[in-house]
Amino acid sequence: MAYIVVLNPLIIATAKDADGQFIADATSAPTGLVAAGTAFVAGVLCILMGVVGKVPFAMAAGLGLNAFVTYGIASQMSWEAAMGLVFLEGVIIALLVLTGFRTAVFNAIPPQLKTAISVGIGLFIALIGFVDAGFVRKAPAVPLELGIGGNLTSWPIFVFVAGLLMLVMLVARKVKGAILLGIVATTVLAIIVEAVAKVGGSGTADQPNPGGWRLVVPAMPEKIFGFENPLVLFKEFDPFGAFGSVSVIVALLLVFTLLITDFFDTMGTIVGVGGQAGLIAEDGTLPRTREILLVDSIGAAVGGAGSVSSNTTYVESAAGVGEGARTGLASVVTGVLFLLAIFVSPLVAVVPHEAAAPALVVVGFLMMTAIREIDFTDYEIAIPAFLTIVLMPFSYSIANGIGAGFVSFVLIKLAKGKAREIHTLMWVVAALFVLYFALGPIKSLLGVG
Repeated sequence: MAYIVVLNPLIIATAKDADGQFIADATSAPTGLVAAGTAFVAGVLCILMGVVGKVPFAMAAGLGLNAFVTYGIASQMSWEAAMGLVFLEGVIIALLVLTGFRTAVFNAIPPQLKTAISVGIGLFIALIGFVDAGFVRKAPAVPLELGIGGNLTSWPIFVFVAGLLMLVMLVARKVKGAILLGIVATTVLAIIVEAVAKVGGSGTADQPNPGGWRLVVPAMPEKIFGFENPLVLFKEFDPFGAFGSVSVIVALLLVFTLLITDFFDTMGTIVGVGGQAGLIAEDGTLPRTREILLVDSIGAAVGGAGSVSSNTTYVESAAGVGEGARTGLASVVTGVLFLLAIFVSPLVAVVPHEAAAPALVVVGFLMMTAIREIDFTDYEIAIPAFLTIVLMPFSYSIANGIGAGFVSFVLIKLAKGKAREIHTLMWVVAALFVLYFALGPIKSLLGVG
């Protein structure tokens, strides 16, 4: 799981909000600070899961969720307001656990539509990886093109391709820690290439260097050990700031999208990993489910409060289970190691996009493998699943994909005279997304800016 300490900052710390500010109002990308915060929050929550949940389920900032927070929420408001919505989502989901409502909502969404959400997020993450590395770019004649002018002609792109091929081989051979090893090895390669070729950065608007490194110019780190105080990030969230930046409907839909994504990702993970660990009872239930889901929900709230995005149960927990982990002790040990990782956060600052992006592509592939669970011969579910999957990367929005899937699912059921098969909560959700998509025209008609 250590790769998240590198990837989370490269998604969150390098993007600016709607006001043009980096998180924590930093003057440059605060990758080291966000890395420390990522490790700190993950460490605390892993220990909490081990002590309260008493299962070998480790937690950290969720990939996919962090992308949505960065590109789908912070692009519309300040970072403080965006993380405030994450905090609110965590509080709401915790209340749903305590009332038993979480199970009801989980049962309302067709399983294959849940799978489509995961697959779509995987494609979205992969696209982010390709774009961050400069492997695909905006072009004058077409929306995207390969490399620079249709050619892979720069050293940074070579590093990305080499890193991706190496990581693919490691994953195919099922090497333990493949993603982290791939990031480290590709970063070393990037440092060597820069030392020899003197590529330099991507330049400025006045003097662009398309063939340069897109985030940082890789070089040997000035120091390996250091300390960035992760508690600084806990004052960087505003629970109600979003309602002053966007309409109430948009804010509520963003919270809902976070909730749905967090909701089903966790349920699938605990059932899958719990089954591998032999923790699932004969009746299909998992002991201490309420405690497990409560800690997971707290993870969303703490992740928002700590400005590192929602933390969720990780499917990589299966690695520990594969080595024999059956109790919460494994999660406690993982948590302690995350806390120790705070002191090597300076290393994150030397990782260029081109070295981390291959990991995003491979994680996207791993998430997309669930597509086999969707029956594409049944158009009633296949069309909504397809729209969910493709609209996430094509519109650069997880919310758009989920909304299109939900609305089309309800419409197709209506068209086939199967309205009774639609759960009441699906009607409500679809109606909310119709309002979400129609918000622009409605504002125009009402003369609201």
